[in-house]
Amino acid sequence: MVTGDERVLDRRALNRALLARQLLLERSSMTAAGAIGHLVGMQSQAPNPPYVGLWTRLTGFRTADLADLMRSREAVRLVLMRGTIHLVTADDCVALRPVLGAALRQSLKGTFGRKLDGLDTDKVAAFGRELVEREPLTLGGLGTLLAERWPDRDPFALANAVRNLVPLVQVPPRGLWGESGQAVHTSAEAWLGRPLAEETAPDLVVERYLAAFGPATVKDVQAWSGMTRLADAVKRLRPRLLSFRDEHGRELLDLPDAPRPDADTPAPVRFLPDFDNILLSHADRARILTEEQRMLVFTRNGLIRPTFLVDGFVAGLWRIEQTRDAAVLVVEPFAKLGTAARAALAEEGAALLAFAAAPAAKRDVRFA
Repeated sequence: MVTGDERVLDRRALNRALLARQLLLERSSMTAAGAIGHLVGMQSQAPNPPYVGLWTRLTGFRTADLADLMRSREAVRLVLMRGTIHLVTADDCVALRPVLGAALRQSLKGTFGRKLDGLDTDKVAAFGRELVEREPLTLGGLGTLLAERWPDRDPFALANAVRNLVPLVQVPPRGLWGESGQAVHTSAEAWLGRPLAEETAPDLVVERYLAAFGPATVKDVQAWSGMTRLADAVKRLRPRLLSFRDEHGRELLDLPDAPRPDADTPAPVRFLPDFDNILLSHADRARILTEEQRMLVFTRNGLIRPTFLVDGFVAGLWRIEQTRDAAVLVVEPFAKLGTAARAALAEEGAALLAFAAAPAAKRDVRFA
């Protein structure tokens, strides 16, 4: 049975547990592949944010560390949790995609149900697989070819039917730092040369979520994964989990041996990239930012802006402005910062510029 430990974990305690699991209390010596696996993937609608996300979490991380993983097919980018593009290890691509298959099929119905009504989407998926395995295609190109067979259907809806029902990976040079290229797709099986796993039960995925994101409610796991109806999985896992409460009385489940640092543990300043999963992976995000801050970070067109942390919590936004030979890191605090925080951000910001804007002859940090 779940342990009887019902002690309350307040906002700061949850914050420190989250930072520890996310490798943000101190930089880790993990490899890039090890970190991507530990984090259960990194959100990657845009190609570059995972590079910054790994730099801010790992000691001595270089852009080549991730680019080499993608070139060697040890890491891939594809639609996974919440129907969004994630960077994952090849092993996690094989293991996670079958678990999320039902959620992605349901998401397809919710988004394109009317445009696909009455259509055998499995036949569309099978034909789409043939096309992308013959030659990697953009979604637009895939939609055009599919519309030749189903001319009365919307090409974009047809392409997304394949995207949700077939594990389509984006092949390099897309996703490589400093290189450009359209997002062209083939199947994960063709790219990796092996089949997907057969296991579809979410139990292991739930445990890995807790290892990466800290004590959480069932709703938190659902918000991160895009899956629903996790009650059976949680019931099976309960004998191996601890139970806590948050300040609102909600049950939080966690792994017994996972780190839960003291709420007063010092937290260094950190710069987080666009779309960082730490901001997206709980139904209640109070452990990392307030609702007012969320409205400033999450834009109406679905972007999640780059943020920085002070004392473990979101404290503002940042951006890099570049010209031909200069790069400026603009730091925009949400509130007045103390002298120590400004100095720490300036130092960390200079290191970020050295990483992200290395070719610039002049680099500077400016507080807006």
